[in-house]
Amino acid sequence: MREDKQTTSPKTWVDQKWFWPAVYAIIAIIMIAFIVLYNVLVTPEESDTLQPVSQEPENTIIETNAVEETMKFPFDELQLNNVKILQDFYDVTADAETRENALLVFNQTYSASNGVSIAINSEPFQVLAALSGTVTEVKLDAFTGNKVTIEHENGYTTQYTSVGDIVVQEGDNVVQGEPIGMTIENEWNPKAGIHLHFEVLKDGQYINPRTLLAF
Repeated sequence: MREDKQTTSPKTWVDQKWFWPAVYAIIAIIMIAFIVLYNVLVTPEESDTLQPVSQEPENTIIETNAVEETMKFPFDELQLNNVKILQDFYDVTADAETRENALLVFNQTYSASNGVSIAINSEPFQVLAALSGTVTEVKLDAFTGNKVTIEHENGYTTQYTSVGDIVVQEGDNVVQGEPIGMTIENEWNPKAGIHLHFEVLKDGQYINPRTLLAF
C-alpha cells in the first residue's frame, strides 16, 4: 500500500500571527513620531507670529475728571480777608440776629434772602464761576442788577445777581474759576451798594452757601 505524503508549503511572514499587529504598531509609532516632530518644528514658528490678545482696547478712554469738584468762592480767594457778608441766607433755624440780617427790605416790604450778599471794600470785584458747568440763563435787569445762572453736573445750580460787564452767554461751558462779570449796584437792594448776591441750589432747592463755603 502506498502511503500518501502530505506536503505543506512553508509559512511566509504574512502568515505569521505577529505580522499584522507588528505592522499596525509600526504605523502608529511613525504617526506619533510625525506628530511630535511637527509640534517641535512647526508650532514654535507659528507661535512667534501670534500676537497677544489685549484685554483692554488700545483706544480706551481713561476718565481724568472722575473726582467731583469742590465748590470755590465766587471771587478771588486772595480777597477773602476783605470780604463782608451784607445779607445772610434766611434760615428759620438760625438765631434772631442772623435771620434779621437775612431779610431784604424794599419799599417797606420784607423778603427772605435765598443766598448771601457779598461786598469787598465796597468796590467792584470780578465774579468767578464757583463750579464748572453750563450757562443756562443771562437775565439783564437794571432793577435787580442782572443775573447769570449756571447748571452743574452734580445737581447744583449757582446764581450770580448784581453783575455787570457780563462776559458769558447762554449755552457757554465755563470752568471753575472762570470770570463771569463784575459786581455792580442795583435798585432792588440799594443799601448794599456794589455787591454780589450769590445763590446755590441743590436739586432745585435753595441751600445756604455757607454750608459749602467757609465765609
